[in-house]
Amino acid sequence: MTRVNVVLLIMLLASSVYLVRVSYDARHLFGELDRAQGEERQLDIEHERLKAEKQSQATPLRVEKMARERLAMRTATPAITQYVSYSLTASGVTK
Repeated sequence: MTRVNVVLLIMLLASSVYLVRVSYDARHLFGELDRAQGEERQLDIEHERLKAEKQSQATPLRVEKMARERLAMRTATPAITQYVSYSLTASGVTK
C-alpha cells in the first residue's frame, strides 16, 4: 500500500511541476502577444501618417510648382504647340 502512495505522490509532484511550467509558458506567450499587438498598433499609426503625408505631397498645385521650379517646365500654349498630322499616302500603303 505504501508503494501505491509513493507512486501517487510522485505523479502528483510531476503534474504540479508540469502545471507550473504550462502556466509560466502561457504568461510568457501572453506577454509576447501583447507586445506584438502594441507594435502592430504603432505600425498602423505610422502607415496612416505616411499615407497622409504622401497624399499631401501629391497635390496638383505642389506637382505643378515642382515642375516649374525644378524641371523648368511651362504651361503649353498654342504658340509653342506643334501639331503633327498623319496622312496615308499611296507609297506608304503596302499590299
